[in-house]
Amino acid sequence: MEDIAGKTFKVVVMGSGPAGLTAALYAARADLSPIVFEGPEPGGQLMTTTDVENFPGYPNGVMGPQMMQDFREQATKFGADCRYGFVTDIDFSEQPYTLTIDEKVQIKTHALIISTGASAMWLGIESETKLRGKGVSACATCDGAFFRNEHVAIVGGGDTAMEEATFLTKFASKVTVVHRRDELRASKAMQARAFANEKIEFMWDSEVVEVLGDQVVQGIQVKNRNTGEVTTLDDVTGLFVAIGHRPNTELFRGVLTMDDVGYIQTKAQTTKTDLPGIFACGDAMDAVYRQAVTAAGTGCKAALDAEHYLSDKGMA
Repeated sequence: MEDIAGKTFKVVVMGSGPAGLTAALYAARADLSPIVFEGPEPGGQLMTTTDVENFPGYPNGVMGPQMMQDFREQATKFGADCRYGFVTDIDFSEQPYTLTIDEKVQIKTHALIISTGASAMWLGIESETKLRGKGVSACATCDGAFFRNEHVAIVGGGDTAMEEATFLTKFASKVTVVHRRDELRASKAMQARAFANEKIEFMWDSEVVEVLGDQVVQGIQVKNRNTGEVTTLDDVTGLFVAIGHRPNTELFRGVLTMDDVGYIQTKAQTTKTDLPGIFACGDAMDAVYRQAVTAAGTGCKAALDAEHYLSDKGMA
């Protein structure tokens, strides 16, 4: 990193998922010479995804890590400088903004694109981690189609869990909802839809304590929180965790406007934040869709917004 110490850049991109690398691609093609700091998890959430079948341009599907490598290669082809490392501190008090990289190297930037993504909240058991991407997923929209005519389970009790449970019934023969409480937190409309679906069953006051299987999910063990009884569902082939996502935006808390969870709020129809020259895209600001293709779309918007901003200042 010493080769960039003290330098000033037109555009810095934080994060290297679909949003960040798309922003880098567009910024590079606009001759803005963006530098991308890939963050603690280069490639983002797709690095733990196996087959991606719903991204345009891959008719035969693609492995998540391969797709992110394709994104990276395309961005660097046009001049984006993609580097390991992440922004650990920002001086918001004056422009150009001063960024500290890996707690030691300081650079400046006229425009900053935040594409730090979000992290799915997991159960925190070892077997879940081992089988992530091998039957354990946090995205029913992404992976539901792989479980046609199979029994799957989903953990959660909010709107997202009920929405994903209902979605999974399009493919699965049975969906078991495992919930820690004796009633759902989802809206009345979402609850009614789930209760009316004959494919959905509920295990109340329960939690998944073990995911069975070596190479793929071959069942789950569920513990009743009241009685302590453990039930084995040995025909479950997929486990979906829908207990929420946490945007990786702590660095901006108290500086940029966020919702209660931490998603950055942008101005209508743009990626502009409260501060001039700072833009947000992807899962750092999208609490609704959270898809690779929508993240890429907002990355495009962020780069175009940054280009217009720099052009107005005579720098593009």
